[in-house]
This record gives sequence, structure tokens and C-alpha cells, in this order.
Amino acid sequence: MAPRAPLPARILAIVRQIPPGRVATYGDVAALAGRPRAARAVGNVMRGCQRPDVPCHRVIAAGGRLGGYGGREGLKRALLAAEGVVVAGARVRDLARVRWRGFVQRRAAGRAALRSTRPR
Repeated sequence: MAPRAPLPARILAIVRQIPPGRVATYGDVAALAGRPRAARAVGNVMRGCQRPDVPCHRVIAAGGRLGGYGGREGLKRALLAAEGVVVAGARVRDLARVRWRGFVQRRAAGRAALRSTRPR
């Protein structure tokens, strides 16, 4: 069995998968990285990330709050708006529609597709 990648590497790999126009919470990313109680660790990795290939602006706080972006909340809001994510005040609107949950979301969609093709 191959050794597991360090948590920061797993976090960055997951954040790279968030598609444009979608967001994930710090807790969502932590859970996908295998550490569901490590939302603060995700925040720390995002705060220190300066890589242009990692869309850190797509990671938000619980309940749709924008959360930090190195003190550049206006920039985070603008980047999300450019991708079609509606932000009102300091919250993402219609979070249920734009929230990305990675593998869990794909697995649920696959199960729904299987149910629809089964004979009754």
C-alpha cells in the first residue's frame, strides 16, 4: 500500500478539483482530505497558499460566509462573482446550488443514475 500524502498536499489536491462557479467549505475540504475535524488546518493551508494553480477563493466558511482571504475579501468576492457565484454581503447566496462536495457528490449522483435505470 502506498504511503498517504501529507494533509497539506491532500488539501491542495482537493481544492484544485473544485470547478469554476462552485464552492466548498473548509469543513467539506477537510472531510474529503480524510480529516473531517480539520477545518482550521484547511484554513491555515489556504492562508499560506500563494500558488496560482490552486483556486483558494472557492473555499468558504460554514453557512456560506466568505471567510478570510488574506484580508482581501473584496477580491474573493470579485473572483467568485466572475465565475457566476452570487455573493450578497459576506455570504454566498444559494449555497445548496453552488456547493461542491467532491467524491461524495459524484457517488450520490451515480447512485441516483443507477436507481433510474433499474427495472421496476
